[in-house]
Parts: sequence; structure tokens; C-alpha cells
Amino acid sequence: MQIGAHVRDDDPLSAAQERAAEVVQFFLADPQGWKKPVPTPSAAEIEAAGVAVFIHSPYVVNVASMNNRIRIPSRKAVAQHAAAAGEIGAKGLIVHGGHVRKEEDPEQGLLNWGKLFERQAEEGGFGVPILIENTAGGDGAMARHLDMLARLWDVVGDLGAGFCLDTCHAFAAGWELDGIVAKVKAITGRIDLVHLNNSRDEFGSTRDRHANVVHGGGTIDPEVLVAVAKEAQAPVIVETPSDGQADDIAYLREALG
Repeated sequence: MQIGAHVRDDDPLSAAQERAAEVVQFFLADPQGWKKPVPTPSAAEIEAAGVAVFIHSPYVVNVASMNNRIRIPSRKAVAQHAAAAGEIGAKGLIVHGGHVRKEEDPEQGLLNWGKLFERQAEEGGFGVPILIENTAGGDGAMARHLDMLARLWDVVGDLGAGFCLDTCHAFAAGWELDGIVAKVKAITGRIDLVHLNNSRDEFGSTRDRHANVVHGGGTIDPEVLVAVAKEAQAPVIVETPSDGQADDIAYLREALG
């Protein structure tokens, strides 16, 4: 099982070495903006470093949105980041499930996800697998509640979507982590990546504030997180505070064998 971390994007391979990470995740552009991604480091450099790579799309991306000024650039951004991720040999692009506003029909948000895949298929598909990530809050969210996730998968499940399970988001959204892998797989049929994050806040808080797996004052028992990773049998990324990531990785490597 590959274990690693979300790292700074200015020198991700050095960051991987510092943490003894076998897999890293990073951004290819400002996560709070719409700038075109820069595919760096190169595929050759990544291969030479011997690490696997996942790319996270910018936080501003909201494929589900009914606002044209958000949805249209979001579709463009996903396609651009997936293409750039493909150039460097990344294993996937993580995209948050997104949301619609309170007064809007969630069904339209689900259909917007389907249109993303259908339209890109006409262009030859994406450069890497698109991994939809569950989120912590928002009443109109596409991937906060399990029943809405099931509705989303009715739309995208046959279109090639993958899934990224975030434990902090799940905990904050009120998902019991004991048995969550089986519940998610019953809906999606797959878990391609685990964001194994502890939470600074209590169960069901809807707040997305990550804590280190160990030694970070998190409210999730680290043994519960280990159990999730064991059951998921997918690459593990910690998106925890950077000064504790090396300890998180070492702890998980020992616990997961």
C-alpha cells in the first residue's frame, strides 16, 4: 500500500523525500484561482524519483454549479488540469463534489456532473481518471450525504468516475467511519484513493479542518483511521499539517505493514 502526503507544489519531489513518502499529491496552479496549470515536475523527474503522483484540482472548481460563471470555467479547469496531470504521469485528478445553492434543485447539479463526462468523452476523454471527493458541508452538496452520493453515482458511475474518500470530510459530515468503506463501495463500487485525515472538530461538525493522524489533537481515534485504510486497500494521502506529516506516514506505515 502506498502511503504519502499532500505537499507543497514548488518542489514536491524534495518534499516527498523529506517525508519518506511513496506517493504525493499537489496542485498544478493556484488552488484559489483559475490560472492554467503548469505540468511540473516532468514525467521523467517523477519516474526517476520513484514516487506516484496525484493532482488536486483548484478549490474554486464547482462542476455542479448552476451559475454559468462558475460551472463553465470549472469544466474547462477540470479538462486542463487532467491534461496537465496526464503529461506528468499522474494517477488521477481529485475534484470536490461541489454544490448548488440552497434555493436550487440538486438534481440539476447531478446532471451537470454527467454533462462534464459526456462532453469530454466527445473530445476523447480526460488525461487521467477523475476522482470525485466527498465533502464536509453544504446543504446542496453533491457528495456530503451518502444518499446524494448514491444519486450522483447513478449519473456518473457508468461514465468512468472514480472516488476519493476523505475521512475528515466524512466524519464532519456525520458518516460513521466504522464500516464506511463497505457503505461507500456499495454505492460507488470503488475507492481509488484515501485522504486519511484526522479532524480538529467534533463528529458531524460540517467543518473541514484537518488534524494530524497522530500527535495533532485530532478527535478521531488513529486506530479507526488505520482500519479505514486497511479496508479500503487504496493509496493513502495525508493532507495534514506539514510539520507532522513525516510522523503520520511513519505511524501508518508501521500500522499498515
